[in-house]
Amino acid sequence: MEHTTDSHERDALYAQLQNEAASLDTIHEMLGSGKWTMDFDESGAMTRVNWSDEFRRMLGYHDAQDYPDVLESWSNLLHPDDKERVLKEFNETIADYTGKKTYDVEYRLLTKNRGYRWYRAVGKPTRRADGSPITYVGVFLDITDQKDMLSRLAHQRESLNAALQEANQVNKAKTAFLSNMSHEIRTPMNAIIGLNNIALSDPTISEQTRQYLERIGVSAHHLLGIINDILDMSRIESGRMTIKSEEFSFAKMLEQVNTIVSGQCNDKGLQYDCRTVGHIEDYYIGDDMKLRQVLINILGNSVKFTPEGGTISFTIEDVRRLNNQATLRFTVSDTGIGISKEFLPRIFDAFSQEDSSSTSEFGSTGLGMPITKSIVELMNGHIEVESEKGVGTTFIVTVTLMQANRKTSEDDEFELHPHDMSVLVIDDDRIACSHAQLILNHMGITCETVLSGEEAVELVRIRHIRREDFSLIIVDWKMPGMDGVETTRQIRSIVGGNTPIIVLTSYNWEDIEGEAREAGVDTFASKPLFAGTIMDEFRAAFRKKNVAATRPTVDLKGRHILLAEDVAVNAEIMMMVLSMREMDVDHAENGKIAVEMYQSHEPGYYDAILMDMRMPEMDGLEATRTIRAMDQADAQSIPIIAFTANAFDEDVQLSMQAGLNAHLSKPVEPDLLFETLEELLAE
Repeated sequence: MEHTTDSHERDALYAQLQNEAASLDTIHEMLGSGKWTMDFDESGAMTRVNWSDEFRRMLGYHDAQDYPDVLESWSNLLHPDDKERVLKEFNETIADYTGKKTYDVEYRLLTKNRGYRWYRAVGKPTRRADGSPITYVGVFLDITDQKDMLSRLAHQRESLNAALQEANQVNKAKTAFLSNMSHEIRTPMNAIIGLNNIALSDPTISEQTRQYLERIGVSAHHLLGIINDILDMSRIESGRMTIKSEEFSFAKMLEQVNTIVSGQCNDKGLQYDCRTVGHIEDYYIGDDMKLRQVLINILGNSVKFTPEGGTISFTIEDVRRLNNQATLRFTVSDTGIGISKEFLPRIFDAFSQEDSSSTSEFGSTGLGMPITKSIVELMNGHIEVESEKGVGTTFIVTVTLMQANRKTSEDDEFELHPHDMSVLVIDDDRIACSHAQLILNHMGITCETVLSGEEAVELVRIRHIRREDFSLIIVDWKMPGMDGVETTRQIRSIVGGNTPIIVLTSYNWEDIEGEAREAGVDTFASKPLFAGTIMDEFRAAFRKKNVAATRPTVDLKGRHILLAEDVAVNAEIMMMVLSMREMDVDHAENGKIAVEMYQSHEPGYYDAILMDMRMPEMDGLEATRTIRAMDQADAQSIPIIAFTANAFDEDVQLSMQAGLNAHLSKPVEPDLLFETLEELLAE
């Protein structure tokens, strides 16, 4: 009975082994792999080798006659370059009595009818208690296709790397070309614009000649704009355009934008309106120059493509605040010529224009919108456009800026107490009044609003009789009936000259400045209104009324300037420009001569040095470094101003690193040059 039981157990175990073997065979068939086994006696000698049918078929053989069950059947087919390495791994695995080593190798094996192919073999012996091998079981996979794929991928990587290196070289060559092009074009442009400015300053020229010269100036600046667009596109394509993250005055940035755009609208007879929705901070952290460029590009396009009598509206909204970040939405809508549905998807493509015939009429390179879109995306923002032909266009730009800790400008000299202030806002636009009241109340300032000049005069009269005069009055310029200037005139007749009055406008106030000052206006501010603007302008008005200016003005007359410029015509123009303010100029033809001239004079002889960057013998950067390294008493302090035709940001950085105090791009605007000299000489 026991014998029968043992027999049944052996049969069951044998059946289980057969099932497991069948399962393994199925797995090998599915994987396309072959199996091999080797047996060893107690002394560690190999006694039997078994190559599976799958193994043989993978090599092109059919049975044991074709491919005998001996080790040499396999080892004799190993590729000569692989044989020593593979056999070494094979034998070391058998000899490792610790049982830790696994046989895992890749090699080439000669098949019967397909030449050498790549295989991967993985195996490990089972061992007795003393570590001697019992069986050596392994799996064999054909990896030729994977190897070929990896080889092709490696070749493709090499090709891509080579192409990338070639592209980088092309980009470097392109950058160098654009830098040289910038210099070569800007240098003669410097002469054109410089001589044009000098000619315009001559009071004896005829009106017709003046008109011709003004047109030359406009065309020259338009050409400079085209050059700047091409350089910007190059920076973007090469990845050299970066976005700064610095605290900036949003109010002042917007004021600059509105000053430019409102002037353009005024010249063309367009109505321009800018307003804010929600609470917009005075300060944010971001790149104000790039943001200003985006807004001016879009608004400039609206001005360009909106006929006389049209309207342009510009709205800024605070749409979300999260984790010390503010998401702002800028919407520009116009009643211009519009864009067709067919062209709308291509509006952001470089050098793309809906109607090439419009180029001469409107002056377009087809780069403005691609540059704008690229800058917005570099700022992690989004831009979209909606338009209808003959109706108008709307651009929507959304960007996220970091919130700044500072809310308003600080001025220790004049301490203001908002809670003690009462402000009157006079504007016929109810939304503008509501917005002004919102930001003033947010600061703790009491604010009253009226919608007309007549109402304002009556309210001011009542408050004055009650001895409750307003601390500050803000009046819109453009109002129906009584405008801002006349309203100011009548208010002054009631309160006298003590109450500061600020005229608020979206337009260029230069046209009315004389009349407004005469009426009693203290200062001007641009729409939309910001809290910081109110405080700054109130301080300015208060200072003007109560404190005499203490800072001495800088007189440039008789100042001794060293000019380093290798191009004779440019040097002649610069000397003529400097002579407008009666400065004395010594001219050096290159940087080496400039260094020698500076060194040959006693300290303090020169008040400032104007240094061209590209000169033979010694360029401006090297000349500046040489001067700064001298022992001469004023070598570290003398103002050195770079002026160059190169317009890349890194040129400015190199100038600063070399010790230059300021960096002006050619063509140099005379007013900017004088302002820079005055600022540096006043320090």
